Amino acid sequence: MTRVAILGAGVMGGAVLSALLRSGRPPADIVLSDRMVEPTRELAQQHGVVSAPAAEAAQHADIVVLAVKPQDMPDLLATIHASIGTETLVISVAAGISTEYLENRLPANTGVVRVMPNTPAQVDQGMSILSAGRHCTPKHLAQAEELLATFGRVLILDEKHQHAATAISGSGPAYIFYVTEAMIEAGVLLGLPRQTATEMVVQTLYGAATMIRETGEHPSILREQVSSPGGTSVAALRQLEDHKVRAAFLTAIEAAARRSQELSEGD
Repeated sequence: MTRVAILGAGVMGGAVLSALLRSGRPPADIVLSDRMVEPTRELAQQHGVVSAPAAEAAQHADIVVLAVKPQDMPDLLATIHASIGTETLVISVAAGISTEYLENRLPANTGVVRVMPNTPAQVDQGMSILSAGRHCTPKHLAQAEELLATFGRVLILDEKHQHAATAISGSGPAYIFYVTEAMIEAGVLLGLPRQTATEMVVQTLYGAATMIRETGEHPSILREQVSSPGGTSVAALRQLEDHKVRAAFLTAIEAAARRSQELSEGD
């Protein structure tokens, strides 16, 4: 069985750990590492996996997952450099860190994969965008795709699309949570108990997303099916258009992509 070292025990590192265990991977094949030694040891004990210093964890791993914050990456790469073997696959889930940046700080010819995941990975409904580095072999790519598929869907794209992926799916849950919050507040404003409004909105969003996936219809067609002439949906949509909500979303997502580009320029 492939041995996986997860370096970083934060949100994404913890999500990867939990997903691998839920998928049936033996705890003995996973090692966890983080600078926060005591909390990491407690998390490892909770899940029945081993915790170890980063260099030691990487040395005995077939796949090394880099799940630290971008600002912590330089120190981590320096720490594990001597521990990366010739066949080791390195997977980075750090935003804005290019494969070139990683390759320049790891041993020559190291197979590197850059991934933009998102937080629904915590409930096995993640969207992960995968980009291969220069030395990534077909075997490496298959290994990365298999690992990421344990907590959701995977798309393989050229690295030039990573900024768009960050803006759409990486940051996307924040937009959905924002809209959900607004709809719940509207329900409360109209006199509904908050719990009732929450249940109505969450199920509506879940049902709408399921319809898009299962019917294969374009969202505009599904929207038209709800929008009877002169009806309530049309009245609401007219207000959204008057307030330029569609344009605001376009502008916001462009801003997220631009910010992703700015962060990566610090490589």
